[in-house]
Amino acid sequence: MKRPSVACALVSGLLLALAGCGGHKPEVYKTQLMTLGTIVDISLWDVDEARAQQAVKAVEDVLNGIHVHWHAWEPGPPGQPNLTDLNARLAAGETATVGAEDVAVLRRTQELARAGDQLFNPAIGRLIELWGFHSDDPPLGPPPAPEEIRRLVEAHPTMDDLVIEDDRVSSRNPQVQLDVGGSAKGYAVDRAIDALRALGIDNAIVNAGGGLHAIGAHGDRPWRVGIRNPAQPGIIASLEMRADESVHTSGNYERFFDYQGKRYHHILDPRTGYPAEGVLSVTVVTPDGTLADAADDALFIAGVSGWKEIARRMGVTQVMLIDADMTVHMTPQMAERLRMEIDPPPKIVVEALE
Repeated sequence: MKRPSVACALVSGLLLALAGCGGHKPEVYKTQLMTLGTIVDISLWDVDEARAQQAVKAVEDVLNGIHVHWHAWEPGPPGQPNLTDLNARLAAGETATVGAEDVAVLRRTQELARAGDQLFNPAIGRLIELWGFHSDDPPLGPPPAPEEIRRLVEAHPTMDDLVIEDDRVSSRNPQVQLDVGGSAKGYAVDRAIDALRALGIDNAIVNAGGGLHAIGAHGDRPWRVGIRNPAQPGIIASLEMRADESVHTSGNYERFFDYQGKRYHHILDPRTGYPAEGVLSVTVVTPDGTLADAADDALFIAGVSGWKEIARRMGVTQVMLIDADMTVHMTPQMAERLRMEIDPPPKIVVEALE
């Protein structure tokens, strides 16, 4: 459905695409899908209705396929094994045969986990399940028993436990259970953008909750996006997108439960087995959505004292971290682009990576 550009509305999601205002005829086609466990907003510039509907169908097919194939707790359709089936094979000590794209994704995930010093660790699916986050609905508490958490932490599953030989995958550690939720959204949104480009669409945004990818521009001006305020409704900052970029944010407000006055969120520190503390949100901007999606989790877990080292290791230079006191830490490359949207503005600390 086309919406007038004069609406000047915020697109829903953790990252909010800001529509421009103007008096001319609307030229942005906007619609929403429900997939990847979230609302996905699609904005296409200067595309007629028939072509836009074709493009949306292509995006929907791509995202639904990735959602089913890489789902961490629901089995795939009959005859279509997915990540849940792979995890069952690994837990049984068996070797699984997977497709070429699966091999590429798993190898890339291993590389990102190493670069992030294993803070981004998709092998801790058992720990995520223990906390109750393998569900469409957030858990209600209480937290898991400390001895159960300790047992899984001491098993120390990592992506390096995976053995990938040609199209065969096995695990050296029976406690490995893969959950690629920390990077799958970035991968999926990037593939959706690829699908749009294949149809000749060069100006678009695909926004899946906490991650979006923008290409081209909004007519004669850049796409402008907002970054959610982690402490209250609304946005804290906005930035103009360049021609081909991804923005991903992880926050303690995404999936969580409150129990006896304490919040327990889904971003688990694999070193302790508990939700990472000291950070409210992390935003990363980079052309590679898979990298941005993995990095925001790793930096969140690294915290105020360690995020710069992990950013260097992972090769991301545009970062904003908001700590528990609402102090905004960011790299110079991010600071030169961001515009704060709250008054009074927060305390800002600009920190070079080197």
